[in-house]
Amino acid sequence: MVRIAHISDFHVGYANFREDLLLRAINKINESKPDAIIITGDLTDQGYYLEYKKAKEYVELLEAPCLVIPGNHDARNIGDVSFEDIFGTRFDTLELEDVAVKIIGLDSSEPDMDHGKIGRAQRIWMENEIDDANRRGFFIIIALHHHIISIPKTGRERNVLSDAGDILLTLIKNNVNLVLSGHKHMPHIWEMKNTVFATAGTVSSLKLRGKDLPSYNMIEIENQYIKIMLHDSEGNTHLLKKP
Repeated sequence: MVRIAHISDFHVGYANFREDLLLRAINKINESKPDAIIITGDLTDQGYYLEYKKAKEYVELLEAPCLVIPGNHDARNIGDVSFEDIFGTRFDTLELEDVAVKIIGLDSSEPDMDHGKIGRAQRIWMENEIDDANRRGFFIIIALHHHIISIPKTGRERNVLSDAGDILLTLIKNNVNLVLSGHKHMPHIWEMKNTVFATAGTVSSLKLRGKDLPSYNMIEIENQYIKIMLHDSEGNTHLLKKP
């Protein structure tokens, strides 16, 4: 069985950022001993360099291999440059060779914009990485900040991925197993064909809708089956997706 933690939307520097919630989640994740951790953006609130430095300190507390990608807040105030300085390339892969899992991280951010875009060059790179994973029989996970499919109960859709249709077609056509995103602070699950789309909530900010709580997701993969558990800030867990 493969265990992967999915956390998102720290918003370090935001007035309602809660360090205690982030540290508690980090401790819980480390106790779970996941094989990998995926962080789907908005580590910072305004993309400032000092916010990045603090976010890096938190990420370094995580004990499993991490794939970190930027969100729209991270691309503010030349934050795209700061991201590369602190975390490295804005899109990358993480392979778990022993368990045949490939995680492909995309940069969906646009400088100083809330909407997202993958773009042609990055889409071609993604397609090549997917082809490589399919040839090797790997379980394929795509990670990006912006959601590809609209999320219910999140209001008017203003900050969507502008090339979502093209990206969605590529993912479905190439039998991608799992797509992870953040952005809306709303945990949700969709299934389309053989692909599962899962969004994570915010792990450490209080920018929430209704009675939602800060949370992160823990994913278990076994024999191509996916189980996703939501862990909230009050210590509760519940099932988002089961085999």
